[in-house]
Amino acid sequence: MERYRDIGNDSGIEAYEISYDSIVVRFKRGGMYLYTYASAGATHIETMKRLALYGDGLNGYINSHVKHSYARRSA
Repeated sequence: MERYRDIGNDSGIEAYEISYDSIVVRFKRGGMYLYTYASAGATHIETMKRLALYGDGLNGYINSHVKHSYARRSA
């Protein structure tokens, strides 16, 4: 996994892993969430990938757009 840069130093996200049609997000408080094209939609996944690579805005985007649209959650 890649460490999330967190430019604003205000994110609950610790790390992420990008795949062709998905992104896995690991939160600082625990829990990893898999978001896929099938669960959240391709447009949301591609936006999440861009935000992850940029290092800012991903946590807010998840909370506003795809919070419960994950395919799988693990501890």
